[in-house]
Amino acid sequence: MKNNIIAIVAISFTVVGTMWAVSNLISSNDTIKTLKNAGIILVAKDNLFNSTNPDIHAKTNIPLRITIVNKDFTKHDFIIDQLNVNTGYLSSDQDFTTAIASNNSGIYQYYCSFHPATMHGRILVDD
Repeated sequence: MKNNIIAIVAISFTVVGTMWAVSNLISSNDTIKTLKNAGIILVAKDNLFNSTNPDIHAKTNIPLRITIVNKDFTKHDFIIDQLNVNTGYLSSDQDFTTAIASNNSGIYQYYCSFHPATMHGRILVDD
């Protein structure tokens, strides 16, 4: 009897935890978000950043805060080689916040090293 109760409790925790995880993945907002004085949030999901791999606009000599959130079941990362940005591997539901800054105007490429063919975009830095 005691083993049956333990099994029921364990199964209940597993089911509730799975339902919570799935609901968080389904209910995420995939559009690019700009928070006042907080920067940009990029959501990695379905092997894309924010469903469209958006261009990110920044100004020279002004750091721009970017938060990458992984809402996928697979690992992702966020890399900008020219600006020495590398989040490292992000597992499901992990996030990473960094700042990008450049003294020079230009176009910089960002990408996920796991999915470079589908997860890539541009950072446009101007005066």
